[in-house]
Amino acid sequence: MQSKFYLIVKKPQYLTILIAVAALCLLWIVGKTRPDPKSAHEGHSHEEGHDRPAVSSSDGLLISSFSIDSALQAAKGKLSQQNVSRLDQLEASVDKAGDNGQKLHAYHQLSGFWKDSVKAFVPYAWYIAEEARLENSEKNLNFAGHLFLNNLQHVENTEMSRWMALQAKDLFERSLKLNPGNDSAKVGLGATYMFGGISNAPMEGIAKIRDVVTKDSTNVYAQMTLAMGSLMSGQTDKAKERLETVTRLDPGNLQAVLLLADVYEKQDNKQEALKFYQKALPLVSNHAEMKAELEKRIIALKKQN
Repeated sequence: MQSKFYLIVKKPQYLTILIAVAALCLLWIVGKTRPDPKSAHEGHSHEEGHDRPAVSSSDGLLISSFSIDSALQAAKGKLSQQNVSRLDQLEASVDKAGDNGQKLHAYHQLSGFWKDSVKAFVPYAWYIAEEARLENSEKNLNFAGHLFLNNLQHVENTEMSRWMALQAKDLFERSLKLNPGNDSAKVGLGATYMFGGISNAPMEGIAKIRDVVTKDSTNVYAQMTLAMGSLMSGQTDKAKERLETVTRLDPGNLQAVLLLADVYEKQDNKQEALKFYQKALPLVSNHAEMKAELEKRIIALKKQN
């Protein structure tokens, strides 16, 4: 979850809480893998698919040296012979596809193979993105963009992380071309600038998200993203204000509750920290280990009072 998350500032301790929370929702750990060099939607090759979102420096973005083709080959090299044979068949179906419908089906099967059979995130996400681009569906482009964005934090390799962020940027921009009013895509695009390490001007991302909040101050996703940006840039009071807004709008938001408790604890406001740690307890009732850690934290703070 990463100093790859933000280009300018180092990863703060706050993120360790988010990592723990997000880990409860993950289906698998990110793997250093990738699909095959034959994937193509109408009119571009697999390799072109990688280069397109990786924009040129004239766009003011930082280019990633990560190669999806190399990553896919490396992932394939780790498969059993049985899975290699299955993958060869699926890859061949892309080349044999007679129309977009058949190609979409092939991409869908490839993404399912990497997700269910191998549990390798990057190839899975790549084919989800290729399918979304070919279909050109606002909903699926947005889903694929968030898929890359939400998993940036699990990638230790800076170049891979930046490549994922560039993929997310491309997908969100395509979604917004179809529906310029999609606030989820707007916030996702802004978050990509803030956390993806793709630009020396993360304020551009913040501005996009602030536009959403100006229009709708009850947008929890936008408020939470700005709160994370404030925490990561050391603006604790601003972050606290936004986190308090999130907890009012969405009392069951575990990330916001835990982060707010941590902020208060770091500010030596033990009473407020206790209040929010206690609010978090029922939200983790199904996760015994996290609940036990929270109970220990609460006991320790009560002793300090």
